Amino acid sequence: MSRIASRFAALKQEGRGALIPYVEACDPDYETSLALLKGMPGAGADLIEVGMPFSDPSADGPTIQKAALRGLRGGATIPRVLEMIAAFRRDDDETPIILMGYLNPIEAYGHERFCVDAARAGVDGLIIVDVPPEEGDLLRGPAAANGLDIIRLVAPTTPDDRLPVVLDGASGFLYYVSITGVTGTRTASTDELAAAMPRLRAATDLPVAIGFGIRSPEQAAGAVRAADGAVVASALLNTLAGTLDKDGHATENTLRDVLAQLRGLADAVRSARR
Repeated sequence: MSRIASRFAALKQEGRGALIPYVEACDPDYETSLALLKGMPGAGADLIEVGMPFSDPSADGPTIQKAALRGLRGGATIPRVLEMIAAFRRDDDETPIILMGYLNPIEAYGHERFCVDAARAGVDGLIIVDVPPEEGDLLRGPAAANGLDIIRLVAPTTPDDRLPVVLDGASGFLYYVSITGVTGTRTASTDELAAAMPRLRAATDLPVAIGFGIRSPEQAAGAVRAADGAVVASALLNTLAGTLDKDGHATENTLRDVLAQLRGLADAVRSARR
């Protein structure tokens, strides 16, 4: 059983949902992003999504776009991102790590080589936003051969008859994009989230994590009441950005403030179903 499947199974036994925070690799520099990654499990992260900075994203809103540009300025490359994961794994062999990114850098690196090196570094799953299911064979074989879960995205606009296409070859969990729009813009209501779940539950036995627009502890708690996990990205990145100095460098407040925010989110998630 993969780390992702094991973690969701353990959380189900505990009767609670997962908190999945996001960190952008090399934002604002390698050392800070690695320290933040290492600090997340202790602050309450159940799984962690690591962004691979890319210059031309299609699903990310302004906050993650700015974080990606900071990451690129901080020296992010695929080898550097995988080096960061490997450094994390030297101290933590349990927390699942999901890489989120776009196909272009993987194309340049090589599909099979990327999957081999990602697995060797300790990656557990991939969210490649701009690979539609119809093109999924690009990564499906190499990912499966190296034990990597392919995590697919479903939107409110995904019709029922397309769900089997999206879910074909999916593993780990299903990522529900809760809004029609890019990350960090608006937030779906509790009623909207509850209404979306029955058709997803009917289509798959995979855990469902909700992302895009979850900013507050209350919203994270609402997400795990409706589904199996809450992904929080832009809210944490906004906090990080607010701690940087005028030259864009980390300060003594950067790790402290982001991890404090994460603890508040974790407290809400862990008490949501009580």
